[in-house]
Amino acid sequence: MSINWSAFVDIINSHERFVLTSHIRPDCDALGSELGMAQILETLGKDVKIVNGHPTPPNLDFIDPTDRIYVIGDTISIDELRDREVLMILDTSAWAQLGPMGDVLKGLDCKKIVLDHHVSEDELGAEAFKNTTAEATGRLVVEAAEQLGVELTPEMSMPIFAALATDTGWFRFSSADGYTYRVGAHLIESGADPSAIYNSLYEQDTAGRVRLRGTILSRIAVELDGHFAHTYVRKIDFENTGALPSDTEDAINLSLAIAGVEFAIILVEQLTGGFKISFRSRCHLECSQIAEIFGGGGHKAAAGAFLEGEFEDVQAKVLDVVRDAMR
Repeated sequence: MSINWSAFVDIINSHERFVLTSHIRPDCDALGSELGMAQILETLGKDVKIVNGHPTPPNLDFIDPTDRIYVIGDTISIDELRDREVLMILDTSAWAQLGPMGDVLKGLDCKKIVLDHHVSEDELGAEAFKNTTAEATGRLVVEAAEQLGVELTPEMSMPIFAALATDTGWFRFSSADGYTYRVGAHLIESGADPSAIYNSLYEQDTAGRVRLRGTILSRIAVELDGHFAHTYVRKIDFENTGALPSDTEDAINLSLAIAGVEFAIILVEQLTGGFKISFRSRCHLECSQIAEIFGGGGHKAAAGAFLEGEFEDVQAKVLDVVRDAMR
């Protein structure tokens, strides 16, 4: 699926004041894409604000060294955004993933656009610029810079490389191809430091995060002849281990490290209630199709959803759907 870059460039060139946002519980692809895009637009002389519905997770603070990302209702209000001419949504096309920024999307009288790579989508009342074959929104930001005639700087390349690397499992997922590596090489040549980024992401664990990983590992159950693995996190686990909710990021991949596992699930109870469910697949069963059953979405190999309810009921409902689909 190709993006109509000419239309995208026309929108950028014909407006001056932008607000960028992404999904709740922001990950590196969301944050890196926002930060890279903001600097690209600013190179063109644009006035840019980044505003999210949730704060940046502490373990990802390194990606925003100048602390420029606002949180709606906390460090900025919707009234302070009424002068914006364009609201750009990156790395999501779903109402549920916008959280508090959904109200901003509805409340602002401005042009709305989406730059995204996810298959699932809602009608957001925005002009969509999507490539669902792209491995990361960060890649689309690199392509946007090229289309806009902006040369990447080290300050742009660092967050964008983090976006590309994390959404491809550090280039090990099947979504990464030769083009992915060429984009990564371009970012490195433009100043990204992979070793420093990797260190910030994976070699700065807190004791609480490590203890929580131990809890998650101890609960892994494997069934369907070893092809299906699942685990979970309860609210009390954060208190018991000293971990943060953001410490569950990518924990589902621990299940996929088990030989023979083709589909994995983790249920994470949220501090405010309900459960975030993450799906990962290495087989014919597409995560996005399962996630959509529960009002979520994503990709073939990775997707997510959110469900309210008691733990036992939510767990049974999700596991039964996957079991039936895999049999």
